Amino acid sequence: MIQRIQSVYLFLAFILDGTIFFNALHAHAMNDPQAWVGIGFTAILIIAGLFSLICIFLYNNRSNQITWTGIAVALQTIAFGYGIGILISLGGFGMFLWDEAIGAGILLIALIAVSMARKKIKDDEELVRSMDRIR
Repeated sequence: MIQRIQSVYLFLAFILDGTIFFNALHAHAMNDPQAWVGIGFTAILIIAGLFSLICIFLYNNRSNQITWTGIAVALQTIAFGYGIGILISLGGFGMFLWDEAIGAGILLIALIAVSMARKKIKDDEELVRSMDRIR
């Protein structure tokens, strides 16, 4: 069923990954003298967002969905690492980097959402297995 809570978490992560493209963190990554930073950050955001979206439609096979969501967690962790790396390379933390810090916070919320979705999928799988034992 698509209307499960983990689908909401995965869609939230997809939306949050998309909002980074309109944030100052992505703008600074694209303006970096080293072009690979912006390209890598953009690529990992797109891939992490697409994995979150794909995982929503794998609801028929929960074990497969758990595997794909694990990959999405790893990709989201890499995206968060890129974001923190870009934020630190801008000069650390301070009031002058408020917009960029919001972008890193959005990436953290997306990582938490994907992790919570994976936990809820595992809980559903355990519930189904326990019901199978009862029958």
